Amino acid sequence: MADTTMFELVSPERLLMSKEVSMVVVPGADGFFGVLPRHSPLLSTLLPGVIDVYEDGSVTDRIFVAGGFAEVTEDRCTVLAEEATQVAELDIEAAEGRLSDLRDELKDATGSEADRLTRRIAESETVLVAMRAAKNG
Repeated sequence: MADTTMFELVSPERLLMSKEVSMVVVPGADGFFGVLPRHSPLLSTLLPGVIDVYEDGSVTDRIFVAGGFAEVTEDRCTVLAEEATQVAELDIEAAEGRLSDLRDELKDATGSEADRLTRRIAESETVLVAMRAAKNG
């Protein structure tokens, strides 16, 4: 029996990571869940948060995802992420700037455009809170 599982991280643009790992901890919509070899199959949406990748009992990679989906099988965990960034490379100021820009756009928006911007602002605020937590933790 294998003591590793395949972890693949895919963004809309490309495959970001593909390697055998001892465990992956993923920010699922119902809470964090760990994936070990021979895990029961599941599908989960992801909340903004950090994926911790373990090799030989220690964390080797910490990757911030802004959301997405995870598919787990007995021998694989595949994450389809909207955005993925190494925690060390997170740019909080850039995220704050994008949020500020959205708020400025909302001032002049009406109707369905205002509704769309309001949803994007709420999503951006959630991502920003998770980014700050990732940088501090």
